[in-house]
Amino acid sequence: MAVNFLKKANSNHDKKNKSHIPFRLNFLFFVVFILFAALIVQLAYLQIVFGPRFESEAQSGDTRTETKNVQRGMIYDSTGKILVANNTSRAITYTKPLMISSSDMFKIANNLIKYVEIEPSELSDSNKEDYYLANPKHEKFVKSQIKDANKITNSSKLYHMEQDYVKKHKLGTKLTDSQKRAATVYAKMNGAYSLSTVYIKTKDVTDNEMAVVGENLSELPGIKIGTSWTRSYPNGDSVKSVIGTVTTEKQGLPSDMINTLLAEGYSRNDSVGSSYVESQYENVLKGTKEVINVETRNDKIVKEIKQYGGKAGDNVELTINSDFQNKVQKIMNDCVKSIVGGNPYSPGGYAVVMNPNTGGIYALAGVSRNVKTGKITDNALGAINQTYVMGSVVKGAMVLGALKSGVITPSNNTLTDEPIKLKGTATKSSWFNKTGGANMSLTASDALEVSSNSYMMKLAMMEGGFNYVPGSALSLSNSIFDKLRSNFKQFGLGVKTGIDIPGEAKGFEGPANQSHIGNALDLSFGNYDSYTTLQLAQYISTIANGGYRLQPHLLKSIRSTNRDGSLGEVKYEFEPNVLNVVGATDSQWNVVKEGLWKVVHGTSSYRTGTRLADIKPAVCAKSGTAQTFYNTAETETLSLVTYAPQKNPQVAIAVAFPNISDSSSSINSTAVKEIYDAYWKTVQTSDGLK
Repeated sequence: MAVNFLKKANSNHDKKNKSHIPFRLNFLFFVVFILFAALIVQLAYLQIVFGPRFESEAQSGDTRTETKNVQRGMIYDSTGKILVANNTSRAITYTKPLMISSSDMFKIANNLIKYVEIEPSELSDSNKEDYYLANPKHEKFVKSQIKDANKITNSSKLYHMEQDYVKKHKLGTKLTDSQKRAATVYAKMNGAYSLSTVYIKTKDVTDNEMAVVGENLSELPGIKIGTSWTRSYPNGDSVKSVIGTVTTEKQGLPSDMINTLLAEGYSRNDSVGSSYVESQYENVLKGTKEVINVETRNDKIVKEIKQYGGKAGDNVELTINSDFQNKVQKIMNDCVKSIVGGNPYSPGGYAVVMNPNTGGIYALAGVSRNVKTGKITDNALGAINQTYVMGSVVKGAMVLGALKSGVITPSNNTLTDEPIKLKGTATKSSWFNKTGGANMSLTASDALEVSSNSYMMKLAMMEGGFNYVPGSALSLSNSIFDKLRSNFKQFGLGVKTGIDIPGEAKGFEGPANQSHIGNALDLSFGNYDSYTTLQLAQYISTIANGGYRLQPHLLKSIRSTNRDGSLGEVKYEFEPNVLNVVGATDSQWNVVKEGLWKVVHGTSSYRTGTRLADIKPAVCAKSGTAQTFYNTAETETLSLVTYAPQKNPQVAIAVAFPNISDSSSSINSTAVKEIYDAYWKTVQTSDGLK
């Protein structure tokens, strides 16, 4: 009985267990089913209701390119001295996101001034109005004052209306010092383009400011620690006007070049060479920007990947010798200062020193003087953009032109110097023979030695087919102007020289018609058209090297930078560029060169270059004295062109001093003597040269 009872009890217990297991398992399956069903319903709901939105957001991601400037190349002189360097400084920068509200920038600007000392800049009324409206409270208030503002769908139109309200009620005019600082930051941020980087502070960024900004970048989105560069001139400013300038980040791209530069990949606020050497060789100096691929999603930057680290600009090595340049500039300053007492109308003086065999410029110097105030300022560029009637310096070209055209020959070129008397015009004569008391027979080289105007006028008449008879009426075709000028232009007189910096002047040509036909005679001895000092230097170099008109240039080479920062390998070297050849025989050239030698070393008491006779090595030269006017006062332009040594020319010099009142002045000779002395001591040794 007991055994049966136990069996029965166990049997009931097993049945009970068996009945509970399926229920629990079924319940678990049911719960899982419910969860899966809910998940499927949720997925279906998301797909149907929010699917287009999620798809749009997924597709709104994009990859953009951000660029950053690199260090600009430096500029060196011909000896390897740094003329223009880069001063590196720490900077606070801001990179503008693709989309950001004015209120967010307002918040960032006000946060930043808590950590960084910002010097307030000059704020325009528009800057103040923008800052005022960037405050959400202010914008809400102003909007409430505009009738039917909520109905205006054009946001730009609404903003202009808000600006007008602020301006009318002068709401943004009174800013505290703190607000001015924040408004300065806001103006820079607001002026930036999407994904462009602007400098917020570039000077005197302290260690503490760097640290605090770094610690608080989370509340300063877009703010970064960076580096800025500014130009410096460690060897003096005397060539600064020739080298030119680089725009600041605030100035941005020059307005007259903005479309071209934007097309070349510049940003509007980029610094760029704006004049002269900095502008001419911008593509060399600027380097290649750092390129960063910016991944965005929903107009927010989610990842930045540096694609290209950028390459600093290459260096420009100039033909200018900085020590010599400084000395020539000082010589011109001292010369102008020394004559102003007796020459109240002097506007300054200019000098160019050039290698006649390569076209390289050793020095380009000049001084401008304000005639009314007497203030003297450096103006080296005046040597290429100021034109003057230069006088007798052109006579070498006049003689060679006559030899080439055949009106005279190397063996038959004797003419009589006498006053030129033509019907209906005033008598024209040489400086030493105004009355005819010093009439004399002159060869072409003699005529250059004594600077005979009469000889040159007779050459012009002969070239025009006119047989001069005293008292007769001048009968020349207008084509005589073209004939004489065409010859002069072969030497570089009256045409742009082609120097490798922008801004040079062409010169000025007087009228060339029958009412001015008598001026053709003035043109023959340099008293009609005007030229630059650089054109004189190119002209005398063409004579010195035997007829090759070379392009004057400041570029010597383009060079890389070594890892230690020193001047690297040569990547490009300027080769002499012959613009044209003045075709003449050796015997014809010898006539001209002999004349220029005799100007200084001849035996005539009328020779015009006696003050240069003691220069060693010995020089060839031609001086010029042009009759000019300052208002109604009679003045003269004193010029001089020269090269040395005679047989193996190494250097050519041209100087000009306009509007000199003192007829006894020899300032042109004084300047040239001092320049030669500086050249042989600074640039090249005179050992072995005669």
